[in-house]
Amino acid sequence: MKLIGSGSLLCLLSLPFFGWASETPQTNGKLSIGDPIPAVIAADQDGKSVNLAQAAKDGYTLVYFYPKAMTAGCTAQACSLRDAYQDLQQKGVKVYGVSLDTIDAQKEFQTKENLPFELLSDTDHKVTSAFGVPLIKDAFATRQAYLFKNGRLVWLDTKASTDKQAADVLLVLSGNNGTTVNAANKAGTEAKKPGPAAAN
Repeated sequence: MKLIGSGSLLCLLSLPFFGWASETPQTNGKLSIGDPIPAVIAADQDGKSVNLAQAAKDGYTLVYFYPKAMTAGCTAQACSLRDAYQDLQQKGVKVYGVSLDTIDAQKEFQTKENLPFELLSDTDHKVTSAFGVPLIKDAFATRQAYLFKNGRLVWLDTKASTDKQAADVLLVLSGNNGTTVNAANKAGTEAKKPGPAAAN
């Protein structure tokens, strides 16, 4: 009988039970809605340093975590974002994938799957720690996703999808699922409305 490699098994075990998150959590225990993106720096697949706080200061930024490059579920997750990348770009979304893989492994993953976004190598666990992302056996990040707007957290999914990852993010951006993004935009609009005129 053929045995499944530990990386593939962990990637499969970390799949969510449902493709769509039924509720939007307000916190993961460390980051809460409205919090600023952690000021953390990591190397991308080309060895270039990426300052996430600087990169996310304007517009939307999606930071998603996955257990291991080039395994089944992680490939499905990355490819869902790749295939919907034009739609995400039209919404102004910057995408960063993060795992504990080496720079070389991230480069191989990006090249093999033609991924149009950056993959960050978190071998020192600084990014996962800053975001509060749990680790599996201290070797694999759990699958999670975080959406920021102008540097502030507006949506998170602690049981992120694989092949529906992009669809979930686009649904949030559309405001059709009543998530925090829509609620925050509505609250901001209402805050700008003039109050009732004072009685004469």
